[in-house]
Amino acid sequence: NAEYMGLEATNNSSMLSAGRRLLCSHGNLLRTPFHDIHVALGAKMVPFAGYNMPVQYKTGLLAEHKHCRQHAGLFDVAHMGLCAFSGPHATDLIESATVVDYQGLTPGQAKLSMMTNAKGGIIDDCIVSKVDEKNGYVVLNAGCKSNDMRHLLEHVEKLKQQGKSASAKLMDSIALIALQGPSASKVLFDVASFDSSKQPFMTFRNATINSAPVMISRSGYTGEDGFELAVNQNAAPAIWNLIASHPEVLPIGLGARDSLRLEAGLCLYGSDINETTTPNEAGLMWTISKRRRAANDFAGSDIINKMLVDGAPKKRVGLVIHGPPARAHTIIHDESGPVGEITSGGPSPTLGYPIAMGYVKSHVSQTGTKLKVDIRGKLVDATVTAMPFVPTRYFKLQ
Repeated sequence: NAEYMGLEATNNSSMLSAGRRLLCSHGNLLRTPFHDIHVALGAKMVPFAGYNMPVQYKTGLLAEHKHCRQHAGLFDVAHMGLCAFSGPHATDLIESATVVDYQGLTPGQAKLSMMTNAKGGIIDDCIVSKVDEKNGYVVLNAGCKSNDMRHLLEHVEKLKQQGKSASAKLMDSIALIALQGPSASKVLFDVASFDSSKQPFMTFRNATINSAPVMISRSGYTGEDGFELAVNQNAAPAIWNLIASHPEVLPIGLGARDSLRLEAGLCLYGSDINETTTPNEAGLMWTISKRRRAANDFAGSDIINKMLVDGAPKKRVGLVIHGPPARAHTIIHDESGPVGEITSGGPSPTLGYPIAMGYVKSHVSQTGTKLKVDIRGKLVDATVTAMPFVPTRYFKLQ
C-alpha cells in the first residue's frame, strides 16, 4: 500500500497546502526541509524549479565536484517528487503512463523510465520502483511534478472507464536526500549501521535511521556508487545532519550536481530531453524492453518503433571541445554548415578540459567525427566522443 515505508502518503489535492506550508517569505519560491541548514552553511541560494536551492557552498563548485568523485557528497534533492501508485490494476496504470516493463521488474527493483506523448516525445524521465504487482513508487523531476501528476491521474481516469482500479498520490510529506561517491556505502554503515554490501545497483530496501523509517535506493545522478533516501520531512533535517557529521561527507550544490551528471553522460530534463525528443534520438531506447516494444501499447509507440526501423534523424552525442567551454544552444557545424546544437556543456573538473552533449544529424554522429562549434562567432574544433566521459562506478555484486 501507499504506506509501505511507514510514511504517510497524502492525496494529490494536498500538493497546494504543502506548497503554502513551505513558501519562502521572499517571492513565491518553495523551501525544502533543509533550507535553514544550507543558509547556516553559507550556501549561495538560487531559484530552481520553483524552489530556493543551494547552487554551491563556501567550498565552491570545483572542490565539491572533486570531493564527490573521491569521497562522498550529500545532496538536497527534496525538490523532486515521490509518487506512490497502488491498486488492483497498478501494473496497468504504470505501464500505460510510462514505458517501463513493470511486469519484468522483481520486487525491490528500480528502473529508469519515461513518460511519452502521442508523438513519441519525452514528457519526463523518471525512476520507477516496484514494491509488488499492486504497489510502487515513481520519482518525478522537480520542474515536471504537476504535469507528471496530471499525466498519471489522466491514466487513472482512463482505467476507471475500463472498469479498472488504481490510484496515484504525490507523497508531499516525503523528502529525498542523495548520498553519492565511493565512500557512500561506508558512510551509511558508520552513521546508521546500514549494510549495503549485498544491495545491487537500482534496488531499494527499507531501513531505520535515527529512529525514522527510510527507503534507501542504490541509485543516483553522478555516475558514482550512491544512495537516494526517502524520509518523512519532519525527520529529514536530523538525518541530513547525522550523515553530514561524517568526516568523509561534504554537502554538494546544484552546480557540482550538474557537472557530475554531465561527466556521467546523464540527461537533464528540459535541457537534453523534452517533449520534442524521442527516446531513439536521446539514446534511451535501452529503457524500453523488447516486450514493451512488441506490445506497441504506450503513447507514441508507433512513431518510436518506426524510428527504430528507419533510424533517428538526429542523435544525442558527447563532444570534447578543443578550446573554451561551449554552453547550451551553441550551434554545431561540419564543413557544409550547421548540423546540430549543444544542450549541455562546461568544463570537466575530473578531465581538465571542456565537454558537452547535444544533438547532431545522424550522419555525423559516429564517435571520432571531427566537427566545429560556434563560440562567440569563432568556429572551435570539437570531436564526437562516447559517453560517459568519466567511467561510471556503479556498485556491482561480487
